[in-house]
Amino acid sequence: MQEIKCPKCGEVFQVDESGYAAIVRQVRDKEFEKELSERKAQYLSEKENAVLLAQTQTRQELAEEISRLQAKLAAAESARQLAEADARSRQEKLLSEQEKALSQKDAQISLLNAKITSVQETADKDIALAVSKAAAQKEKQINEMDRQIYDLTGRIEHAKQETRLREQNIKEQYEERLRMKDEEIAYYKDFKARQSTKMIGESLEQHCETEFNKLRATGFQNAYFEKDNDARTGSKGDYIYKETDPDGIEFISIMFEMKNEMDETATKKKNEDFFKELDKDRREKDCEYAVLVSMLEPDSELYNTGIVDVSYRYPKMYVIRPQFFIPMITLLRNASLNALRYKQELAVIKNQNIDISHFEEDMNDFKEKFNRNFRLASERFHRAIDEIDKTIDHLQKTKEALLSSENNLRLANNKAEDLSIKRLTKNNPTMKAKFDELSSHDGKEDI
Repeated sequence: MQEIKCPKCGEVFQVDESGYAAIVRQVRDKEFEKELSERKAQYLSEKENAVLLAQTQTRQELAEEISRLQAKLAAAESARQLAEADARSRQEKLLSEQEKALSQKDAQISLLNAKITSVQETADKDIALAVSKAAAQKEKQINEMDRQIYDLTGRIEHAKQETRLREQNIKEQYEERLRMKDEEIAYYKDFKARQSTKMIGESLEQHCETEFNKLRATGFQNAYFEKDNDARTGSKGDYIYKETDPDGIEFISIMFEMKNEMDETATKKKNEDFFKELDKDRREKDCEYAVLVSMLEPDSELYNTGIVDVSYRYPKMYVIRPQFFIPMITLLRNASLNALRYKQELAVIKNQNIDISHFEEDMNDFKEKFNRNFRLASERFHRAIDEIDKTIDHLQKTKEALLSSENNLRLANNKAEDLSIKRLTKNNPTMKAKFDELSSHDGKEDI
């Protein structure tokens, strides 16, 4: 049993589990509906505020655009008014000059009339002469005045003509600006789909080659950029770019493929249709990077953004529009130059380590060879000592043999010295008779 206290009267009463659960569910449902209604009201309020904010921003943008156009119109109108005021001021100035010239003419005529009157008082002859001279001079002055009036009239007409031409030029300039604005708006509308720098009829390959040749003499002096004409492997790219440092070491190589497609082409190809073949050409021609310069898929927001890295499909491969051809080469070239510098520094460190390791290897090799030579020399020395000992033994035996032979020879010599005729014939009567006969025969010859 659960106890519940009434919030109004304060009375405490008990309810069972089912009743308590029903009361809790009722309270929870009311709270949920209340919160739901509050959330709904809040959402509607936020939605209305967002709509009002969007409308306000749209009205502000339209008002700003209208104010800009009105400012341009006001500027054009003020320029036209200034031109008209300038023309009117010039016209008034010319009219004042004309009136001044006419007044000067009238003054001169009055002066001549006075001179004529004074001359008539002196003499008739002088009067006639003066009148004729004055008439001639007056005629000349009248002609001069007429010429000046004609010149002023021509100037006024010329100024009017200039004013009309200036107004026409201002009007044409304003119309030209409006036309250029319309063309600019149309251009930006079609900018994403038509970001091409080549003219109709000019091939994409020629465009890229021309753009590169413009900078070859100044920015790419050690670069190689030629068409790929080697089709021994069955396929070839369009262009190969390679560059070496001043020492002749190649530090970058790019395989370029150019793809263009006219709007009226029936079958539209995609850029990814050429990735596999381009990667194959890059690997067969031993190039580090592969770049597809493409006009395909002109409405693709991905490829119209600029340089697209597709190395997630094939390593070191990029897709660009023609206007990014030179910037792409520059980016890859600078990256390779930095990598070359790091490689050269690493090579120096490796060479130093190799020199140290070679020194240790040479020292160990010297030790091994020295130990081997010492061992061989020691073995040969002991062998020579053994041979000398053997030779000494052999000479000792030879010495003993020679001493023994000498003793035998001495004995033989002694025996030879003891040998006589008597001993030889002692037991041999035959030989004794022969020797006696020889002895008697020799005695007779001596006599």
